[in-house]
Amino acid sequence: MSDTRTTHKAGPGTPGKGRPNPGAAEIAAAALAAGQTAVAAAAVAGVHERTVRKWLDQPDYRAGVDRLRGEAVGRALGRLGDGMTAAADALRGLVAHRDPHVRYKAARAVLELGLRLREHAELEGRVRELEARFADHDAGAAGSES
Repeated sequence: MSDTRTTHKAGPGTPGKGRPNPGAAEIAAAALAAGQTAVAAAAVAGVHERTVRKWLDQPDYRAGVDRLRGEAVGRALGRLGDGMTAAADALRGLVAHRDPHVRYKAARAVLELGLRLREHAELEGRVRELEARFADHDAGAAGSES
């Protein structure tokens, strides 16, 4: 009877041995963007922690991780936005509830949250306007120097 066991030698992708598997950097970047530590990202990608740390020392790699993280945050914000719409609809529906105590609390919440949202939107608009003015001013100042 022959021995069916195989021995695995360290090769590419084995932590600390050879070159990383193709795609290991992307796998590690995705793990880092998801909030994993360098140690955990290295384990997922099948590379040594030092390799991940070397990648992170490269500005382009770090920027890629930041971009992936930003995309994930954007997707999460989109989901929260959808949830906020559903929550606002539910709260608005409670304003017509048969229990006067529930109606009062819902009406109060709608008014308070509505005012806070309005204030936030107004402040955001004012900040955008100020940023545009500063950008115009900086562009004008740079143009007059040349």
